[in-house]
Amino acid sequence: MSELIHVAIIRRVRPGCEAEFKRALLEFMQESFVQAGVYGANMIIPPPGTPSPEFGILRTFANEHEHVAFYESTVFKAWEDRIRHLIVGDPVHRRLNGLEAWFRSSSNPPPLWKMALLTWVAVWPVSMAVPAALTLLLGQSLPNVLFAGVVAAGIVVVLTWVAMPVLVKFASAWLNSNKN
Repeated sequence: MSELIHVAIIRRVRPGCEAEFKRALLEFMQESFVQAGVYGANMIIPPPGTPSPEFGILRTFANEHEHVAFYESTVFKAWEDRIRHLIVGDPVHRRLNGLEAWFRSSSNPPPLWKMALLTWVAVWPVSMAVPAALTLLLGQSLPNVLFAGVVAAGIVVVLTWVAMPVLVKFASAWLNSNKN
Protein backbone atom coordinates (compact mmCIF):
# COMPACT_ATOMS: atom_id res chain seq x y z
CA MET A 1 0.00 0.00 0.00
CA SER A 2 1.47 3.34 -1.07
CA GLU A 3 1.61 6.40 1.11
CA LEU A 4 -0.58 9.07 -0.45
CA ILE A 5 1.04 12.48 -0.81
CA HIS A 6 -1.16 15.55 -0.29
CA VAL A 7 0.11 18.96 -1.37
CA ALA A 8 -1.43 22.42 -1.00
CA ILE A 9 -0.33 25.04 -3.54
CA ILE A 10 -1.10 28.75 -3.37
CA ARG A 11 -0.95 30.87 -6.53
CA ARG A 12 -1.22 34.68 -6.50
CA VAL A 13 -3.12 35.86 -9.58
CA ARG A 14 -2.65 39.27 -11.20
CA PRO A 15 -5.63 41.60 -10.72
CA GLY A 16 -8.05 41.30 -13.62
CA CYS A 17 -6.74 37.86 -14.64
CA GLU A 18 -8.81 35.81 -12.20
CA ALA A 19 -11.39 34.49 -14.72
CA GLU A 20 -8.72 33.53 -17.25
CA PHE A 21 -6.64 31.82 -14.56
CA LYS A 22 -9.67 29.90 -13.28
CA ARG A 23 -10.51 28.65 -16.80
CA ALA A 24 -6.90 27.67 -17.43
CA LEU A 25 -6.68 25.89 -14.08
CA LEU A 26 -9.86 23.89 -14.71
CA GLU A 27 -8.54 22.79 -18.10
CA PHE A 28 -5.15 21.89 -16.64
CA MET A 29 -6.71 19.89 -13.83
CA GLN A 30 -8.57 17.77 -16.38
CA GLU A 31 -5.42 17.33 -18.47
CA SER A 32 -3.36 16.42 -15.40
CA PHE A 33 -5.50 13.38 -14.57
CA VAL A 34 -3.89 11.47 -17.46
CA GLN A 35 -0.60 11.57 -15.53
CA ALA A 36 0.15 8.35 -13.67
CA GLY A 37 -0.27 8.62 -9.93
CA VAL A 38 -2.44 11.76 -9.87
CA TYR A 39 -5.25 10.76 -7.51
CA GLY A 40 -7.10 14.03 -7.24
CA ALA A 41 -7.09 17.80 -7.42
CA ASN A 42 -9.27 20.52 -5.96
CA MET A 43 -9.39 24.20 -6.77
CA ILE A 44 -10.01 26.75 -4.05
CA ILE A 45 -11.11 30.10 -5.40
CA PRO A 46 -11.34 33.36 -3.48
CA PRO A 47 -14.91 34.34 -2.57
CA PRO A 48 -16.53 36.75 -5.05
CA GLY A 49 -16.04 40.38 -4.15
CA THR A 50 -12.99 39.80 -1.96
CA PRO A 51 -9.67 41.44 -2.72
CA SER A 52 -7.74 38.17 -2.26
CA PRO A 53 -5.64 37.28 -5.31
CA GLU A 54 -4.86 33.79 -3.98
CA PHE A 55 -6.08 30.59 -5.57
CA GLY A 56 -5.48 27.31 -3.83
CA ILE A 57 -4.86 23.93 -5.37
CA LEU A 58 -4.97 20.70 -3.38
CA ARG A 59 -3.36 17.72 -5.11
CA THR A 60 -3.13 14.07 -4.11
CA PHE A 61 -0.53 11.71 -5.53
CA ALA A 62 -0.13 7.94 -5.22
CA ASN A 63 3.35 8.23 -3.72
CA GLU A 64 6.49 10.36 -3.59
CA HIS A 65 7.77 9.10 -6.94
CA GLU A 66 4.55 10.12 -8.74
CA HIS A 67 4.56 13.49 -6.92
CA VAL A 68 8.07 14.29 -8.16
CA ALA A 69 7.35 12.93 -11.66
CA PHE A 70 4.27 15.13 -11.99
CA TYR A 71 6.16 18.36 -11.30
CA GLU A 72 8.92 17.31 -13.72
CA SER A 73 6.45 16.34 -16.48
CA THR A 74 6.03 18.14 -19.80
CA VAL A 75 2.34 18.58 -18.98
CA PHE A 76 3.19 20.55 -15.84
CA LYS A 77 5.95 22.56 -17.52
CA ALA A 78 3.57 23.53 -20.34
CA TRP A 79 1.05 24.66 -17.69
CA GLU A 80 3.68 26.83 -16.02
CA ASP A 81 4.48 28.48 -19.36
CA ARG A 82 0.79 28.97 -20.13
CA ILE A 83 0.00 30.85 -16.89
CA ARG A 84 3.23 32.78 -16.39
CA HIS A 85 1.61 36.05 -17.53
CA LEU A 86 -1.39 35.50 -15.19
CA ILE A 87 0.44 35.09 -11.89
CA VAL A 88 2.61 37.10 -9.54
CA GLY A 89 5.63 35.44 -7.94
CA ASP A 90 6.35 31.80 -7.32
CA PRO A 91 3.80 29.30 -6.06
CA VAL A 92 3.88 28.30 -2.41
CA HIS A 93 3.88 24.52 -1.92
CA ARG A 94 3.09 22.92 1.41
CA ARG A 95 2.96 19.20 2.12
CA LEU A 96 -0.07 18.15 4.18
CA ASN A 97 0.56 15.53 6.84
CA GLY A 98 -1.26 13.94 9.70
CA LEU A 99 -4.41 15.78 10.76
CA GLU A 100 -4.20 18.24 7.86
CA ALA A 101 -4.33 15.44 5.30
CA TRP A 102 -7.59 14.08 6.73
CA PHE A 103 -9.14 17.53 6.56
CA ARG A 104 -7.71 18.39 3.12
CA SER A 105 -11.07 18.80 1.36
CA SER A 106 -11.80 22.00 3.23
CA SER A 107 -10.72 25.22 1.51
CA ASN A 108 -9.96 26.76 4.89
CA PRO A 109 -8.90 24.09 7.39
CA PRO A 110 -10.85 24.04 10.65
CA PRO A 111 -9.18 25.04 13.90
CA LEU A 112 -6.72 22.54 15.31
CA TRP A 113 -8.92 21.91 18.36
CA LYS A 114 -11.82 20.79 16.13
CA MET A 115 -9.54 18.50 14.15
CA ALA A 116 -8.14 17.04 17.37
CA LEU A 117 -11.60 16.55 18.90
CA LEU A 118 -12.96 14.80 15.82
CA THR A 119 -9.85 12.62 15.64
CA TRP A 120 -10.34 11.65 19.29
CA VAL A 121 -13.98 10.74 18.55
CA ALA A 122 -12.68 8.38 15.86
CA VAL A 123 -9.69 6.97 17.77
CA TRP A 124 -11.59 6.05 20.92
CA PRO A 125 -13.96 3.40 19.48
CA VAL A 126 -11.47 2.24 16.84
CA SER A 127 -8.79 1.70 19.52
CA MET A 128 -11.22 -0.58 21.36
CA ALA A 129 -12.68 -2.39 18.32
CA VAL A 130 -9.46 -3.24 16.49
CA PRO A 131 -7.77 -5.11 19.38
CA ALA A 132 -11.01 -6.96 20.11
CA ALA A 133 -11.40 -8.02 16.46
CA LEU A 134 -7.76 -9.04 16.16
CA THR A 135 -7.95 -11.07 19.36
CA LEU A 136 -10.88 -12.98 17.87
CA LEU A 137 -9.01 -13.51 14.59
CA LEU A 138 -5.53 -14.23 15.91
CA GLY A 139 -6.18 -15.41 19.44
CA GLN A 140 -3.22 -15.12 21.78
CA SER A 141 -0.74 -16.57 19.28
CA LEU A 142 1.43 -13.47 18.88
CA PRO A 143 3.89 -12.06 21.43
CA ASN A 144 2.59 -8.85 23.02
CA VAL A 145 5.00 -6.56 21.17
CA LEU A 146 3.98 -8.00 17.76
CA PHE A 147 0.31 -7.93 18.67
CA ALA A 148 0.66 -4.25 19.65
CA GLY A 149 2.24 -3.53 16.26
CA VAL A 150 -0.57 -5.32 14.41
CA VAL A 151 -3.15 -3.41 16.49
CA ALA A 152 -1.44 -0.08 15.71
CA ALA A 153 -1.41 -0.91 11.99
CA GLY A 154 -5.09 -1.89 12.14
CA ILE A 155 -6.02 1.35 13.89
CA VAL A 156 -4.13 3.44 11.30
CA VAL A 157 -5.81 1.60 8.40
CA VAL A 158 -9.32 1.97 9.86
CA LEU A 159 -8.77 5.65 10.73
CA THR A 160 -7.24 6.55 7.36
CA TRP A 161 -9.63 4.78 5.01
CA VAL A 162 -12.85 4.41 7.00
CA ALA A 163 -13.39 6.36 10.21
CA MET A 164 -11.87 9.75 9.40
CA PRO A 165 -13.30 10.12 5.87
CA VAL A 166 -16.78 9.26 7.19
CA LEU A 167 -16.52 11.51 10.25
CA VAL A 168 -15.07 14.46 8.33
CA LYS A 169 -17.91 14.24 5.82
CA PHE A 170 -20.54 13.84 8.56
CA ALA A 171 -19.14 16.73 10.64
CA SER A 172 -18.26 19.09 7.77
CA ALA A 173 -20.86 21.71 8.72
CA TRP A 174 -19.57 21.83 12.31
CA LEU A 175 -15.92 21.78 11.24
CA ASN A 176 -16.44 24.77 8.97
CA SER A 177 -18.77 26.79 11.19
CA ASN A 178 -17.27 30.01 12.53
CA LYS A 179 -13.73 28.60 12.08
CA ASN A 180 -12.87 29.09 15.75
